[in-house]
Amino acid sequence: MSSNLHPMLNVAIKAARAAGAIINRAALDVESVRVSAKQTNDFVTEIDHAAEAAIIETLLTAYPDHGIWAEESGRREGKGRDKNHVWIIDPLDGTTNFIHGFPVYCVSIALMVGGRIEQAVVYDPTRNDLFCATRGRGAYLNDRRIRVAKRTTLRDCLLSTGFPFRPGDAFQTYMKMLGDVMPRCAGVRRPGSAALDLAYVAAGFSDGFFEMGLSPWDVAAGALLVTEAGGLIGNFTGEADFLEQRECLAANPRIYGQLVGLTGKYSKFASAGDKASVRQAVAKDPEAAREDQPSADDTPPEEPSAPF
Repeated sequence: MSSNLHPMLNVAIKAARAAGAIINRAALDVESVRVSAKQTNDFVTEIDHAAEAAIIETLLTAYPDHGIWAEESGRREGKGRDKNHVWIIDPLDGTTNFIHGFPVYCVSIALMVGGRIEQAVVYDPTRNDLFCATRGRGAYLNDRRIRVAKRTTLRDCLLSTGFPFRPGDAFQTYMKMLGDVMPRCAGVRRPGSAALDLAYVAAGFSDGFFEMGLSPWDVAAGALLVTEAGGLIGNFTGEADFLEQRECLAANPRIYGQLVGLTGKYSKFASAGDKASVRQAVAKDPEAAREDQPSADDTPPEEPSAPF
């Protein structure tokens, strides 16, 4: 299969496997890994940094003028004719899982060209599962073409999500949304790696995914996997502009529409009336309303705007 892949995708796969080797070695003695906190419940390890460095070295050796947008080391602009090529990197998506020895985490690498994702790799080093896609060429798991699930009724579906975990996250608002979704489907799971969640939607292992508070590096690669596998991805109101909006919804086309009907009122793009009804629902529980308001000390830093 590799001989038929786009050259830039092959380089991304090489970079992901290099990072995966670092992660797997560290997983043999995860208790010795140095861990620090970016903020409450948001961790980074020396392995995140080492894996990211290996990815960037591999990519820039092949394409020295490409730009980089990495979770841990930030942005560096591209140069010359290649300045519109930007690699979006999450070296270890699911760090909290990793430091606890819970084997659900991955490497996520996407190439954005002129504001559009063109190449994607999500690599699960614990299972040696390689998800990849090139725009217009379909999505693959290892050597097998993948497609989103064919279920058409939400009540038959298994969904995945991610819980708010940082101070200032709208936890009670999320719980209201979860309360709307959960009774209407077969089950909801919270694996802890958004990139893998999206890869699993693409492969048909789950039927849909929704989460608040995500950054572009969490979802850029997974987004292309979903669309190349025949699915849809967007914000909670169903619009395609989601990568910098910190809300993400993905599913096959039939289920996507049904989920939009449930999640739309929780979107930042919701109508004024829907937003007011959500605020009123949260305000009925004064303690919940207080929990949803960040304190001065807890407010997380603003994410850099994405050039999408």
